[in-house]
Amino acid sequence: MIARRNILGAALVLATLAISPTQAQNKPAEIRIGTQKGGFFSAVRQRHTMEDAFKPLGIEIRWIDFQFGPPLLEAINVGSVDFGYVGDSPPIFAQAGGARIRYVAAVTSEGNTQAIIVPQDSPIRTLADLKGKRIAYGNGSSAHNLLVAALEKAGLSWSDITPAPLAPADATAAFAKGSVDAWSIWDPYLALAELKENARVIAFGKDVHDPSAFFIAASDFVEKYPLLVARLKAVFASEGRWADIHHEEVARAQAEATGVDIEAIRRFVGRSSYRVVPVDDELIKSQQVVANRFARLGLITKPVDVSDIVWKWSPGS
Repeated sequence: MIARRNILGAALVLATLAISPTQAQNKPAEIRIGTQKGGFFSAVRQRHTMEDAFKPLGIEIRWIDFQFGPPLLEAINVGSVDFGYVGDSPPIFAQAGGARIRYVAAVTSEGNTQAIIVPQDSPIRTLADLKGKRIAYGNGSSAHNLLVAALEKAGLSWSDITPAPLAPADATAAFAKGSVDAWSIWDPYLALAELKENARVIAFGKDVHDPSAFFIAASDFVEKYPLLVARLKAVFASEGRWADIHHEEVARAQAEATGVDIEAIRRFVGRSSYRVVPVDDELIKSQQVVANRFARLGLITKPVDVSDIVWKWSPGS
């Protein structure tokens, strides 16, 4: 357990994002934050920094865990979550489906935390070898985009493989049993497969595209409480800077919260970046590439313009 709370950091956030008494009256009783097993959220929860930042406003923080991005965004769309953290693909599927969501910030990535993997003794050695193979991935997840991008790089089409859309828990079992030939997946499931199943990586995310992750908020929440959204982003940005230089504490918090093997967690934390940044023009352009890719393949119901749902934010604003 991390005993020391970042009180100074929370105080700086409060000073930076001062909210007047009148503004504070226009607030929710709680903010519901959706998280996944990856990221640094377990450490943020243990450090209690988010709670410390919002307690003076009389706002409770409630954390809600999800297995992967698409159900988290559906929860935001139906109003049961205010805001959460997902990979690059889920917001695009959600936007195409008419979900009322906004990109509010991004998390940088070195492209090492998701990959396409195969069993150690598999004859698959290159992306081109995926032709004709049954490949697991999370439908609408960042792994979906990774798989599509990898096929494109290899000169293959979606019809050249047998897609096996599976949630991470089901894909874990399928990979272990040999029911699929390959698996497109992210950490910590990737690290677990490497260590527990001796999985072999044939391509990391960085080898085929420019992956990113995003903080997403409900449109209504952004419209009603822009100062609270700014405060949320400021706290996460501060915690991201802390996490980037405290990997061991992040790993221990994650292991304690999830029960996932500590060595697997150390592996994925060690190759992660937690830097929270604004969704700038470069990130919008990169995300639009993903959206266009899905539209071209008919994987989303209609083309989307990513910039239509970006909430502009700058640290300290």
